Amino acid sequence: MEYVTAVPHPRSEAPGSARAGRMSLAVALLCGAVGAAVALLATRQRWSEGTATVAGGPFPLTAKGSDVTGVPASLAIVGLAALVAVFAVRRAGRFMVAGLLALSGAGTVAAALLGASDSTALDEQAARASGDTSATVQALTHTAWPYVAAVGGALLLLAGLLALRYGRLWPGMSGRYERNGTPRPRRKAEAADDPDRPEELWKALDRGEDPT
Repeated sequence: MEYVTAVPHPRSEAPGSARAGRMSLAVALLCGAVGAAVALLATRQRWSEGTATVAGGPFPLTAKGSDVTGVPASLAIVGLAALVAVFAVRRAGRFMVAGLLALSGAGTVAAALLGASDSTALDEQAARASGDTSATVQALTHTAWPYVAAVGGALLLLAGLLALRYGRLWPGMSGRYERNGTPRPRRKAEAADDPDRPEELWKALDRGEDPT
């Protein structure tokens, strides 16, 4: 005769959690590293171009991302540092650093999108080139690089969100490098003195003892 029980069999979720931790860690590291690299690379490219009237003719002007705004590059560096620092802290500290990583990514996206339509850098170049402080850039066009920087920021943001969600499952730096104030265990007092060792014999003679 068979008996049916309503008591569920306990299932272990540890393997699933470990798998999720490893997967999220790999994705976060990849997204964070690639995102920071992409954002930094994009800020070194040409974001906008136009012309200014100089001596009655058009004078070409160009502006790199770093000329338009330095925010994306700075936040990308902060985000990369936060990605590394996630493994140096635990618990609340890890949560805070993960939040900083996510904010760095969001800030990079916002700054890049705002810079995509900014003409301030080229207006300043036009004023210097023409010698007229009221001169502005003409025939202004923008490239796709600001949006590439925004994609890099989005990857940093994703890395930060993964760190916020799964960071507690990620490993940290080895505790053997941390100081907790407790004295290190001393090695067994240099293996008990061996009276048959030559140096011990000399020490015994110095103390006036008969080593025999």
